[in-house]
Amino acid sequence: MAQKSVLQEAREVQLAVTLIELGARLQFLEAEVGLSRDRLVRLYKEIRGASPPKGLLPFSTDWYMTWMANIHASMFYNIYLHMLPLAPGRLEGLINAFRMYQQQVQAHGDEQVLDFTRACTLVRFFDSRMLELAACTRCTGRFVAHANEDHRAYVCVLCRPPARAGKKRPQAVAS
Repeated sequence: MAQKSVLQEAREVQLAVTLIELGARLQFLEAEVGLSRDRLVRLYKEIRGASPPKGLLPFSTDWYMTWMANIHASMFYNIYLHMLPLAPGRLEGLINAFRMYQQQVQAHGDEQVLDFTRACTLVRFFDSRMLELAACTRCTGRFVAHANEDHRAYVCVLCRPPARAGKKRPQAVAS
């Protein structure tokens, strides 16, 4: 019995290490890993070299509706839906999907918009039916959209980008 307990704790520590490396916040770690708060804080400090950030987790579906956030959230969630049946559990599916999202962003030379906390929150918003995927009437891609809205004439942010999309702010001229 003690051997199983040691193995279980080793798995929990490895899971916590993986989540911390991906950028999971302490609140998420406490909910998903069966280790004490003190142990998680010590692990976090050891891995990140700093105390875990304080403050509330993000809680607004509107953040995912902005132009670039919607593109990245949609890409991540579609990856997540693909990876979920291939993983032994939801958390492993989330981890694998986030890693693949990071690889795709890096492969295309883009800047990562979603952090692990935003990705987890996105999945929770879908689970609670606050968000859903809407099919674009032009490209047929599936994009993150508010739930319970009429999506019959939905056009995605890629097919109809905002006027200032992709424009960079001018650099300040050095004197």
